[in-house]
Amino acid sequence: MKIVIAGAGSIGCYCGGLLAEVGHEVALLGRARVLDPIRQHGLTVTDYSGQYRHISPKDLTLTEDAVCLQSAEIVIVTVKTGATAEMASLIAQNVADHAPILSWQNGMESSRILRRELPDHDVRAGMVPFNVVPVDPATYHRASSGEVMIQSGPGELSKWLGSELQQIIESNDIEAVQWGKLLINLNNALNALSGLTLREQLLSRQWRRLLADQMVEALTVLKASGIKAASTTPLPVWVTPYILRLPTPVFSRIAARMLTIDPTARTSMAYDFTASRSTEIDSLQGEVIRLGEKVGVSTPICQRVADLIKQGNCEPMNPDQVVRDDPVV
Repeated sequence: MKIVIAGAGSIGCYCGGLLAEVGHEVALLGRARVLDPIRQHGLTVTDYSGQYRHISPKDLTLTEDAVCLQSAEIVIVTVKTGATAEMASLIAQNVADHAPILSWQNGMESSRILRRELPDHDVRAGMVPFNVVPVDPATYHRASSGEVMIQSGPGELSKWLGSELQQIIESNDIEAVQWGKLLINLNNALNALSGLTLREQLLSRQWRRLLADQMVEALTVLKASGIKAASTTPLPVWVTPYILRLPTPVFSRIAARMLTIDPTARTSMAYDFTASRSTEIDSLQGEVIRLGEKVGVSTPICQRVADLIKQGNCEPMNPDQVVRDDPVV
């Protein structure tokens, strides 16, 4: 199939590379700073299990020109939330109405924007559970586990897009899946503030307690809103905060999958925060804060974390500097 990755960054390049590797015609629509190294070196994708794939630049379309969207049979949107409206405008101008639009983005707002701006298209939300980081020029490394999920619909897209390299699962309740991912992604900001690798941070009981506190706030907001969240881990969402608070040796045994990550991995927000780039904090903690205000539920810890990210002080912090009082659960 002719697939356009709309906004090729780390996730887009990694997933696009695997789609090209199994024979799809893939166009990476992105910025020159991302595409120029691929033009020079080709695209390399690796993962924590040792997988290594190199895709020649001749097997990809690498472009900064949205005209590539005109030939798309599927568009996979991977821009950050703040750039979604602009990308939606480009899609509206260039993409045939019959082409599905998949949102493989963090948070809840991106798919809402796409649906609003593209009412005549088959827009489907998705969830990418794993972390991808740039490690060398034109090299993208998947540092954690999980399968991509997309909203169910016509066309058997999961079969067309899935392969032994990258499993795709369809869900009849993608919004619940997205909320489950958002709960886990509340850790992105903590990882940025900590200055630690993900593994180091998750092996710190203090940092896990702070993640648990944020999750309890979010779950309280969701309950008050009548919204359910589906777990993206083997643990039910309501159990996760209790597991996070356990002593580290016990946590490590029970939640081994959460630690199935590359030892050097950090979240994408950590890279953006350190580089003083805009972050997706408003699509994560911000989503919880806004919904909490709507239903009258206070979210002081999520608010404090969001404020610290927006202040942009990149000096590593410890959990006591973030919040000093544990809420009662």
